[in-house]
Amino acid sequence: MVKYLLFVSASFFISCNTTIKKEELPLLNGYWEIKEVTFTDGNKKEYNINSTIDFIFLDSVQGYRKKVNPKFNGTFETSDDAEPLSIRIDNDSIFMVYKTDFNSWEEVLISLSKTNFTVKNDQGIQYYYQRYEPLNINP
Repeated sequence: MVKYLLFVSASFFISCNTTIKKEELPLLNGYWEIKEVTFTDGNKKEYNINSTIDFIFLDSVQGYRKKVNPKFNGTFETSDDAEPLSIRIDNDSIFMVYKTDFNSWEEVLISLSKTNFTVKNDQGIQYYYQRYEPLNINP
């Protein structure tokens, strides 16, 4: 039992110490689809199919996020609307900051890899993203 508690405690501290480095931020570039949302009460909502995909472009600490609609031939349909995105680093935390004419908000980047990233908003809701694999259905 003691070994189990030590293992769980060590795992907890290791998982909480996942600092994202500024050099890793280019991993955010590309197409992402939301896979799951975890609410503050512990309830989760899974997304098996997404009609819109997020495209993120980041050059250093400035860029944008845009909603696009995937098509069956592997291309995307989009408008010219984009949310300006900037990165704010505070201590060991990286914040994705959005500001439009109508609203402004930020999300803290919790995890980041080549295939996934997670953010948490100021209400404590966590969003889990997975790199989008384009559909390509050719007759």
